[in-house]
Amino acid sequence: MDPVRVVELMEKEAKKRKAPVYHLKAEIKTPFQHLVAALLSSRTRDEATVRAAQNLFSRVKGPEDLLQMSEDEIAELIKGVGFYRVKAKRLKELAEKLVKEYNSEVPLKFEELVKLPGIGRKSANVVLAYSGIPAIPVDTHVHRIANRLGWVKTSKPEETEEELKKLFPVELWGKVNRAMVGFGQTVCKPQKPLCDECPIRDCPKIGVK
Repeated sequence: MDPVRVVELMEKEAKKRKAPVYHLKAEIKTPFQHLVAALLSSRTRDEATVRAAQNLFSRVKGPEDLLQMSEDEIAELIKGVGFYRVKAKRLKELAEKLVKEYNSEVPLKFEELVKLPGIGRKSANVVLAYSGIPAIPVDTHVHRIANRLGWVKTSKPEETEEELKKLFPVELWGKVNRAMVGFGQTVCKPQKPLCDECPIRDCPKIGVK
């Protein structure tokens, strides 16, 4: 099946079911906000990430704002995400590095992003993808769905990323993560997926004639 059509179907279904990822992304506009939200989302339920990001961004507009706050203040705002005290510490470290080394700007290069405190491969790709730079962030939803649908046969997220880059045209990379995450939150769930309601269940596999 045409990969563009697959992403469109996933996106449409996820939006119809009010997937948390679309709620969160609607409120996040800047690379800094994407960076922070990606850090918060690690090992955290999507709904909790949305609440924490809303709380934090009501007080924080840039790294300078984080530097002026104590770790305890930050921790209180993001309480509810996994390891929130550790993440509060990482956010302070992140802000300090951005201010001192990058003039308060987020570097939009993968090699620079992964040097930042608390930022790994997936988070770096999130920032790039949502900043208009071709990248496919692979989280648990993307990795699970790609394997479940038979698009890839991989054991590691970085392997899934490379295989998906072969399947989807580069101009579509920026949409792949959001569509698959939203679909994973609402239809292709980790437990008890709604297979009978899946809009792509009868579609031929991408890349298969």
